[in-house]
Amino acid sequence: MKMRIKFSKEGSMKFVGHLDTMRYFQKAIRRAGLPVAYSGGFSPHMILSFAAPLGVGTESRGEYFDMELTESLPSREIVERLNRQMVEGVRILGARQVEEGKAGKAMSLVAAADYQVEFREGKNPGGSWQERIPEFLSRETIPVNKKTKRSEKTVDIRPFIYRMEAEEERIFLRLASASANYTKPELVMDTFLAWMGEEPAPYAYRITRLEVYADTKEEGHHNFVPLMELGEEVL
Repeated sequence: MKMRIKFSKEGSMKFVGHLDTMRYFQKAIRRAGLPVAYSGGFSPHMILSFAAPLGVGTESRGEYFDMELTESLPSREIVERLNRQMVEGVRILGARQVEEGKAGKAMSLVAAADYQVEFREGKNPGGSWQERIPEFLSRETIPVNKKTKRSEKTVDIRPFIYRMEAEEERIFLRLASASANYTKPELVMDTFLAWMGEEPAPYAYRITRLEVYADTKEEGHHNFVPLMELGEEVL
């Protein structure tokens, strides 16, 4: 059976990179005694698939990975056994069974993600910046320069900003997160501030990823569904 696990990553654990997070869960799964499946061959490894990597320094309340088990276990038992192995800052929030072939791998499903952005103390932009967001989004294009290892190109990120709203002193973002159009919240915020004539300050943002979505398009329109909702709880 394939199980989809949702977890949070907060506090000092936000500074642990993606590869080390994967290794951490491999050890936690072994310590929890879960009947995890392994690949074949001369160098077998746990069959795990993590969703969109989280940037170092970003907290999250909605991270995911899939794992294959060799026998069925209730969702509640998996959550409890894993949580007994978690360190401070990591918490298992849920476990659901997903059908092989229908729900796909967590990484390949990712289409969008929600973020909450707060300004660190003393780094808020001046003026009524909240009122400028609708004007910023009304632009037909929002061009930015993206640097790669080999070149630099101009990209229009407006199609990849699905929502951007002020929530008092915070900003809510829903951004494209597929591998082909992954859009960083820092890039959107820097572009917004520069458009207002503000110089983006270093380390100005405190960012939390809230949720990760698949896109089950309906009649040509986006229909974002949290990855957890593509599975069923095992009783």
